[in-house]
Amino acid sequence: MRIAMIGTRGVPARYGGFETAVEEVGWRLAKRGHEIVVYCRGGDPTQTTHRGMQLVHLPAVRKQQLETLNHTVTSVLHARRDKPYDVTLLFNAANALALPLLRRCSQGVALHVDGLEWQRGKWSRLGKAWYLLMERYGARRADELIADARGIQEYYRERYDVLSHFIAYGAPIVLADVPKHLGALKVEPGRYHLVVARLEPENHVDLALEAYLRSDRDWPLLVVGAVPYETQHSRRLVELAARSKDIRMLGAVWNSDLLDELWCHSGSYIHGHSVGGTNPALLRAMGAGAGIAAYDVIFNHEVLGETGRFFADVAELDQLLTSAEAEPKEWAVRGGAARIRATALYDWDQVADAYEDLCHLLLKKRRR
Repeated sequence: MRIAMIGTRGVPARYGGFETAVEEVGWRLAKRGHEIVVYCRGGDPTQTTHRGMQLVHLPAVRKQQLETLNHTVTSVLHARRDKPYDVTLLFNAANALALPLLRRCSQGVALHVDGLEWQRGKWSRLGKAWYLLMERYGARRADELIADARGIQEYYRERYDVLSHFIAYGAPIVLADVPKHLGALKVEPGRYHLVVARLEPENHVDLALEAYLRSDRDWPLLVVGAVPYETQHSRRLVELAARSKDIRMLGAVWNSDLLDELWCHSGSYIHGHSVGGTNPALLRAMGAGAGIAAYDVIFNHEVLGETGRFFADVAELDQLLTSAEAEPKEWAVRGGAARIRATALYDWDQVADAYEDLCHLLLKKRRR
């Protein structure tokens, strides 16, 4: 089967949940004998293959409101000139405008809708209106919809009266080993708080900083993350961090081994994401056995179950940070339970199975 994956930054995965899904599902399907073509923006344009997948690098307008759709349209035009695809997996509901064109070069198209993009604080009024419009359009025009969380699946059923396929992300399972990188960061295993997130309003990194500054802490706070475009919000976060020498803004970290080590040996992981579905960073934290404090929304409850603790404001997070430093063994036990849950529920091989089954379903429907 010839399968195109369109609408993300592509692979190797260095940015976000979509890219992680494309890489983890794509190489598994390629290993099973499928021809996988991934459309990429950024990265090394001379790299034509990755883990058995074929890569097509195309340019995009570097403007926040236009980059994703612009690259998707360029990718679709390329796909129409290329050999026809059996199935196309289109990521991001904002790209739904491309669905009619994709149907002319593909036997079937599945749209992965992600979370509630129109609620993200980085978008202007016009941007939010566009996301809502494309959300409705995609729900009506895609051959099939993919939701990575039950909450997203229910949202589309209630709002648009359409069914979708629930396919979550997988969680890499990482066991704690002797740390190799923490010494360079001058932190002790089990004695630091950690945030890993893009510095955007809906990820509530500001709550983590304000809660940390609210009380005297014995442990430092490490913040891993950046934004592709500097904003007023990201500048405010830098200003907040400057109020304490124990807050370390590490920027973007692309070294997966270092990230896994940071999660494995953290005393607490603060997950403030609020509008996405099943978040890959949360799954990685679970797979690493981190004790997790998560923002109080349905998606995070769905993923963590009883293994996490939850906060809705600065005061509640302040209490959780105090608890993590006072009761590190209890947080470690919760982290172990989270790893067990991730192993049972979020397996990448099973995710790839679900995508493969969906691709076969699309072909059967079109042939009928």
